[in-house]
Amino acid sequence: MTVNLSSPSLFARIRQSDLWYSFTRQRSAVFAAILLAVLIISAFTAPLYAPQNPFDPAQLELWNAEIPPIWLEGGQWPYLLGTDTQGRDILSAILYGSRISILIGIASVVFALIIGIGSGLAAGYYGGYVENGLMRVGDILLSIPTILIAILVSAIVRELLPPSLREVGAAGVLVLAIVLSGWVQYARTVRAQTAVERRKEYVQAAQLLKVPARRIMFSHILPNTLTPILVAATLNFGMAILTEATLSFLGIGMPPSQPSLGTLIRLGNQFLFSGMWWIVLFPVLQLCLLVVSVNLLGDWLRDALNPKLR
Repeated sequence: MTVNLSSPSLFARIRQSDLWYSFTRQRSAVFAAILLAVLIISAFTAPLYAPQNPFDPAQLELWNAEIPPIWLEGGQWPYLLGTDTQGRDILSAILYGSRISILIGIASVVFALIIGIGSGLAAGYYGGYVENGLMRVGDILLSIPTILIAILVSAIVRELLPPSLREVGAAGVLVLAIVLSGWVQYARTVRAQTAVERRKEYVQAAQLLKVPARRIMFSHILPNTLTPILVAATLNFGMAILTEATLSFLGIGMPPSQPSLGTLIRLGNQFLFSGMWWIVLFPVLQLCLLVVSVNLLGDWLRDALNPKLR
């Protein structure tokens, strides 16, 4: 008789985990995951089927401007959701704009995680002046509304950039503005967890063995702080998309030549009372679907990883 000693595959281990069981039993989480996957895949595969590239002025046709959605009188194929005042296909603009919003949201969360985790580990592990200095900076940033910090940073950086680079570097400025106002939450969470973990025996044993502090922080302490960080990152992904949309709506985000969802909403809002409601309605719906799906996943993840609710 032969005994199969091979370890189960990664997919098999995932299906046997408590997290997968919780996910499959939570209908809202399954719906949110499917919806988010559809939105992301459709955004990043838009060049394959979108009627036009809204970022290419050569493809804009002014004689096809202000066409209503295809189910209304005057609608034309292939403009399923109509066109705006520049002849830009609304569906194509939404798909390409969603890609920009998603990329800015992901980049903002990643860089905020890097800064926040590094700052939190250093503050919680070393304590003293390092902790006081980093946390006081965080307290100052937390005392100012996030959107005001983002507006201030975005406005200052834009003025410092040469006019020729302002449109090219618009996405980078948005990421910087969101990161500077978003790293504090991760730093405070990691700092609190690190302050608890550094007093435990396994950390003290590593210190006695002269293990470098950086290795202790990133190899031993950090894995024990990832649960709340993962939940916070998921929820903050939706908040980063909203912040980008807000800045773009206020006119200090993405330019009209490279419109994100916030820019599309700002441009469409100017014609809301002119009868061309579709220019603003569909980007708003896309933004709502993105944020709601992310928040539903974040809420499920928070409950699933909470040991008190098991």
